[in-house]
Amino acid sequence: MQVLCKPSDKSPDVSCPVCGKGFILYWERSSRVQQEATLPKVQQALREHHDNPGFVSHPDSAFNIPSWSGAPQFSAAALLGGAAF
Repeated sequence: MQVLCKPSDKSPDVSCPVCGKGFILYWERSSRVQQEATLPKVQQALREHHDNPGFVSHPDSAFNIPSWSGAPQFSAAALLGGAAF
């Protein structure tokens, strides 16, 4: 399942387990069961941002998990999740 992560200091849905930076999540699917099953993958991807030596931290703008080559605002998670840009 695709998830759009938008950096946020206000009421984040999830925080990076390494640095604590917060993100609002927009989901491709609305099923709470599917979202809860995908959340560990989101946290792992946030953790992996810190493992990449060429990547200092998280992107300053929205990004998708799993990564997607298109513009984040046109991803399935953004469109179906109702993300505003």
